[in-house]
Amino acid sequence: MRILCVVRQVLEAEESVRVKDGAVDLSGSKLVIDTMDEYGVEEALRLREAAAGVEVVVLAIGPVRCEEALRTALAMGADRAILVESEAALDVIAASKVVAQVAQKEGIDLIFSGGQQADWDSQGLGAATAERLKWPQATWTSALTLEGGQLSGRHDIDAGSETFTLALPAVVTTQQGLNDPRYPTLPNIMKAKRKEMRRDSLAGYAVQPRLRYVNAQVQVKERRRRILDGKDAAASAKQLTDLLRNEARVIA
Repeated sequence: MRILCVVRQVLEAEESVRVKDGAVDLSGSKLVIDTMDEYGVEEALRLREAAAGVEVVVLAIGPVRCEEALRTALAMGADRAILVESEAALDVIAASKVVAQVAQKEGIDLIFSGGQQADWDSQGLGAATAERLKWPQATWTSALTLEGGQLSGRHDIDAGSETFTLALPAVVTTQQGLNDPRYPTLPNIMKAKRKEMRRDSLAGYAVQPRLRYVNAQVQVKERRRRILDGKDAAASAKQLTDLLRNEARVIA
């Protein structure tokens, strides 16, 4: 069995977004694996630990710097990595074409993708990939087990959660709560340097980027800087309610 984990490299959560010359400036910023994708890597490793003959492959589509995110996934325990190099921005439809081709070439049985990518705020990659491959998909998964080629688990829906069972091959999107990703240990970080890292060109996948980049802006919201005197709790509560209702307009 072979599992493919799609990962993206994004700004670390505590980093500030900077814009220079109409584009996001990543120079000097700390970049990490998207947390949603990290849950997928961890779940793939747990499935490998529970069953023999499972190989975990990680895939990134983007510039050369994405190799750092792949090395992190390898240090977590993934077996090998594939980087499809592209300086151009790809929308989810174009990216799904790459993922689907890799899955077919590699003989993948299960694909993990983050439920929502932090950098482009999209939930479409898993769905678009499943549609291309004509595979079933389970979204926003919060529990997962694999037994005899059957995938069972639980995922979130608008009314709460529901359980599911589906046959492989399949696409699964992951989220917080599915697991607690492990931290790469120093020995595994050293081992990751010797693991296979294959580089492919985007041209080899016959994908034409259709996304045209215009510019980037950082939305700045000024604080109102209202300070309430907490000595009189009743008066403060009344003042806060008035501000929330009439000024901020967040309550009726």
